[in-house]
Amino acid sequence: MFEIPTDLNPALVGLAWLIGRWEGTGYRQWPGEEKISYGIQVDFADNGSDYLHYLSQSFTMDEDGNPVKALAMETGFWRPHADASLDVVMCGAEGYAEIWYGKLTPGRVDLLTDAVVRAPDAASTYSAGRRLYGLVEGQLMFSFDRATAEHELQPYVWATLRKR
Repeated sequence: MFEIPTDLNPALVGLAWLIGRWEGTGYRQWPGEEKISYGIQVDFADNGSDYLHYLSQSFTMDEDGNPVKALAMETGFWRPHADASLDVVMCGAEGYAEIWYGKLTPGRVDLLTDAVVRAPDAASTYSAGRRLYGLVEGQLMFSFDRATAEHELQPYVWATLRKR
C-alpha cells in the first residue's frame, strides 16, 4: 500500500504510512453550533530528522467542492519513540498550543492531550482533547474529540482523507 523511503530516518518507520499530502472532507459539530461540512488538507513531511512536520488546513467549500473560507490551521511536530509511544507538539491559529501523548500501532495513532495553553483571546475555552488517526482501506480516518470549560469531552470534528 505504501513504500518506506530508503532514506527515511529509522525512528520514523512506524509513521511512514502518514508521510505525504492527504485531502478530504469531514464534519464539525459542537453544542450550540450548526453541523457543517468542511474540506481539509493535511501534510506530514520528513526532513531527515527523527520527527515529522505536520500541517493541517480546513476550509468551507462551495457546491463544487472548492475552498471558500478558512476554518482552522494548525502545525506541529510528531516525535515517535522506540517504545511505540509518541509525543506531538502543536499550535493553532485560533490561539492555542498543545502537547499530546499517545500510542502508535500499525496504521493507527491514538493521542490524548497532556496540556492545552490558550492565548487570552483564543477562539474557545478548549481545555482537553483526544485524537485518532487510522489507515482504513487506504484512507486516513481522523477524529478529534474536545472538551471546553462549558462542555465535557465529546466529538468535535471528523474526516476521511485520501492520499494525493
